[in-house]
Amino acid sequence: MTRSPDLLANALGYRFDDLALLQRALTHRSSGKNNNERLEFLGDAVLGCVIAAELYRLYPKAREGELSRLRASLVRRESLAELAQTLDIGSYLRLGSGERKSGGHHRNSILADGLEAVLGAIYLDGGFDPCRDCILALFADRLTGLADLPDLKDPKTRLQEYLQSRQLPLPEYSVLETTGNAHDQQFRVQCRVQADGSQPTEGIARNRRNAEQTAAAQMLEQLEAG
Repeated sequence: MTRSPDLLANALGYRFDDLALLQRALTHRSSGKNNNERLEFLGDAVLGCVIAAELYRLYPKAREGELSRLRASLVRRESLAELAQTLDIGSYLRLGSGERKSGGHHRNSILADGLEAVLGAIYLDGGFDPCRDCILALFADRLTGLADLPDLKDPKTRLQEYLQSRQLPLPEYSVLETTGNAHDQQFRVQCRVQADGSQPTEGIARNRRNAEQTAAAQMLEQLEAG
């Protein structure tokens, strides 16, 4: 027997004006035509937007590729299913008899889809802000846990760690050229490392630090490519 949707709403900390939306969000397609597939589609889009915006805010130094990987790790099916399990969403789902008998209440794909559908229902019922607040509350621990990921370290730090792990000397940076007026300068910086087969790399930027970061990123890419 499925549990009352009111209990799930309480667990989420959100009060629905239209409880029918939540009921639909918890109805799998195996249970009938009035199911949660459209709400799942909507919830997936809102979830991706909220997580992307929060990552952008939390990690201003992360590059686009790094942000994309982080978002993918947070919203992948397994992660969503784990969050759904913490809310015990499986016990609220309305499934067809076949899905019930085959253990659909515990299937990752159904749980993840159900969570996304619930988020879609909150968005329709209350708008973007309540939905965002709910998402950030659900993902708070996971977002905090990203802070120490190596991908979020700047290129100079990652290059230094790469060399130290191989007992190689630290990189050497030198300014090759400075051009432009005092208030609008361009720095061309070279990075050298003592590693077999490595070639010097260069970075150009409006300040020395950013130029060094660019040169370090190129050097790291060269070394990792072998």
